[in-house]
Amino acid sequence: MRAPLFLISLALSSAACSDGADYAEKAGVSETATAEAEASAAPAAEAYSVEQETERYQFAYSWPVVVAAEPELADYLEKRSDAMLAGLREEADEDWVSAKGEDWTPRQHSAAEEWKVVADLPRFLSLSGHLSSYSGGAHGMYGTESLVWDREKHRAVKGIELFNSPVALEQGLGKRLCDTLNKVREKRRGEPVDEGSDDMFDKCPGLDEAEVLIGSSNGKTFDRITVYFGPYVAGAYAEGDYELDFPVTASVLDAVKPEYARAFSVKH
Repeated sequence: MRAPLFLISLALSSAACSDGADYAEKAGVSETATAEAEASAAPAAEAYSVEQETERYQFAYSWPVVVAAEPELADYLEKRSDAMLAGLREEADEDWVSAKGEDWTPRQHSAAEEWKVVADLPRFLSLSGHLSSYSGGAHGMYGTESLVWDREKHRAVKGIELFNSPVALEQGLGKRLCDTLNKVREKRRGEPVDEGSDDMFDKCPGLDEAEVLIGSSNGKTFDRITVYFGPYVAGAYAEGDYELDFPVTASVLDAVKPEYARAFSVKH
């Protein structure tokens, strides 16, 4: 039986996953602002989208026109797309080879990533990549990753790389990180988290296990962040993923690398 690419992730994570509009709202970027940013891109730029489907796999990859207006970034993402497709084909082929002569047929594999704008500043373009995959098991997987394109240095970095270290940002967030996570856990589970528990899903994960999305409410500087914990990181698969939103404060600002300090400001 074939497993439709997007239905897998929607069916399994509709209560947990957020779309680009959700991220934009949390980051203080309206859909109108995103549309205006895309409209201001070079006339020749076009949004990119590719889809492939065979008996063995489904594949989809896309990014918006504001990304296409950055040729080096588009080339970077295209290489990532090519690598993802190659990995998907190899994994699916292995399943079909192993099933040859057997009385079972492998399930169709899938992989997809859709990039959306979180914040578009004069120097930086902050993106969120929404991933989903399925390789024939009990359920698919999904997640979100961060990418920040530095127009001045012509390079892509992850959101956490704008900070001195994951630990430095953890210290900057302080108790707010775990307290906010536990409040969401309590709401989903229907009971408070036992802070003395040894259960791995009751503990507070470190930011080395998270994706950090960088947002802006003023279109000039980064003043908001979203800490994203994927499935199995902060809770059981059934709980879904966790997205925790925080304003940039003075203590968070202290965790930013000096070379990026001017790109951030305290949110008022």
